[in-house]
Amino acid sequence: MSSLSTARSSDSQPPSAMEVLLVFLQLGLTSFGGPAAHLGYFREALVAKRRWLSEQAYADLVALCQFLPGPASSQVGMGIGMMRAGYRGALAAWVGFTLPSAIALVLAAQGLMHWGSAVPAGVLHGLHLAAIAVILQAVWSMGQAFCRGPVQVVLMGLVAVGVLGWGGQWAGSVIVMLALAGAVGVWLLRSGSTGSDGSLQVAVGSHAALGWLLLFVLLLVLSMLPWTLQALELTAAFFRTGSLVFGGGHVVLPLLEGEVVQRGWVEAPVFLAGYGLAQAVPGPLFTFAAFLGATMKLPPTGWTGAALALVAIFLPAFLLVAGVLPFWERWRHVRWLRSALQGINAAVVGLLLAALLQQGAASVQQWQDPVVVGLALWLLMGRRWAPWLVVALSALAGAVLT
Repeated sequence: MSSLSTARSSDSQPPSAMEVLLVFLQLGLTSFGGPAAHLGYFREALVAKRRWLSEQAYADLVALCQFLPGPASSQVGMGIGMMRAGYRGALAAWVGFTLPSAIALVLAAQGLMHWGSAVPAGVLHGLHLAAIAVILQAVWSMGQAFCRGPVQVVLMGLVAVGVLGWGGQWAGSVIVMLALAGAVGVWLLRSGSTGSDGSLQVAVGSHAALGWLLLFVLLLVLSMLPWTLQALELTAAFFRTGSLVFGGGHVVLPLLEGEVVQRGWVEAPVFLAGYGLAQAVPGPLFTFAAFLGATMKLPPTGWTGAALALVAIFLPAFLLVAGVLPFWERWRHVRWLRSALQGINAAVVGLLLAALLQQGAASVQQWQDPVVVGLALWLLMGRRWAPWLVVALSALAGAVLT
């Protein structure tokens, strides 16, 4: 009860969309490292610091968004914004988290032919090392919360091994492993209280939620049809990508390559350059769509193409969150489903662990890299430094040492 009273006292002011916008704008400016790291940033800023929702509610929301196609971290942000301030909160969360990286990538696209490679390789390497520290912090914190028993620990390890074994070749493997973890939870884990502590309260009724789901299905069907107008074809391609990619993050790249490079809309070297730049900016990797929309060889291009591509690839995420979250709030209190969620939460930690190992294998290449990661982790967990400051210091260390 003390934690609940503390959470209520911290929210003396009524929630507003502007509050959500400002918090997510800060996250959008400082959240480097991809979806796994974003979940760590969100947990630290919104659960541990501001107590907008409980640890359990956050884990349940993460578990839901792992099942949905689209950018998982952005969907978590939209869900938190919706719980905080309704539809306007969801929009504010998306705008704040997405706009900084989208603007940066469009500006980079506009000046790519003039500037060349503007970001030193050492800075990029330092950002990767900072991401490893952030993911490690998330694995440690969420592991302590959701892997307390032997069954959860084993599930975490098996999921991590499974993700690494598949090597990202089959994006549906993540969905299969989460489903299996849920089944193991029903079989071997006993659910806790089904009370309202930490409930996912959303200002969306069942009828409205069904309407959002029907709109998603309608738009997905329309996106499969051929369109003669280039603006509609571009919008359909990016909506289709956002609707069908499971796993988020880097999984979207082969789908985007098939949509824009193979069609001749964007040249392959430009596509690869934009992908490299997308690693250097904070926020969701799906904002890579803005870069592609800005570099289209056929109109609409520039800022218009970027806006169309950006809205189209993120729109399915909003429709699915608004359509599914109200039902998730109702069903997650069922005892067998809560047992399943215990298994799924442990599996989510396994996903974070796999991301940590993958990032580490790709980025830790020199003897000084573990030193930078260890220092960043100590500053994050031991000294409680702001993540953006740790990221900046890691980028500086990468530039000096690489």
